[in-house]
Amino acid sequence: MEIYLVRHTTPAVEKGICYGQSDLDVTESFLNEAAVIQQHLPENIAAVYSSPLQRCTKLATYLYPNHAVQLEDRLMEINCGVWEMKRWDDIPKEEVNPWMEDFVNIRIPGGESYVDLHQRVSNIFEAVQQQPRPSVIVAHGGVIRSILAYITGTHLKDSFNVFSLHYGCVIKITVAENGLNHEVLSNIPHEKEIHKPSCL
Repeated sequence: MEIYLVRHTTPAVEKGICYGQSDLDVTESFLNEAAVIQQHLPENIAAVYSSPLQRCTKLATYLYPNHAVQLEDRLMEINCGVWEMKRWDDIPKEEVNPWMEDFVNIRIPGGESYVDLHQRVSNIFEAVQQQPRPSVIVAHGGVIRSILAYITGTHLKDSFNVFSLHYGCVIKITVAENGLNHEVLSNIPHEKEIHKPSCL
């Protein structure tokens, strides 16, 4: 069994903006980033799954133009609710501080917690495992970290420190005697991402 996890390329958004399920486009570096990703993926696969957000679908269809990409809402990034497209520094401290202290369990106002994301992502990953393989999942940083936490038993609160995933990273999951193994095939560092207020 082989399942390849691919994070989308660099999104077209200003640094310091909170975004999750906002449908962002990609930057002009898309073709260069996609070409690097393509080097680490097999040509012949059984299925392609993608978040329906365009920063993922553009990559999925570029990589596999002859496949019917299966769009799956459960592969979307965390729902940032009322914070979507706000500057992190403009979100009231009384809202953001409790979430920063326990983002695993506390829901973003009008959105999700990391546990909410993890539950839906685990469900779709289990379903993908039952389908023909090899397969490719094109998704988001939070989604891929959630899958890796799921297969390794890593606590969700530690997953951002344990799994450093840059835009365009490619991870290969295979079956082993002790469960599922993962191998990082490509993970080229980009400029530092900002996903919290500057004061934290």
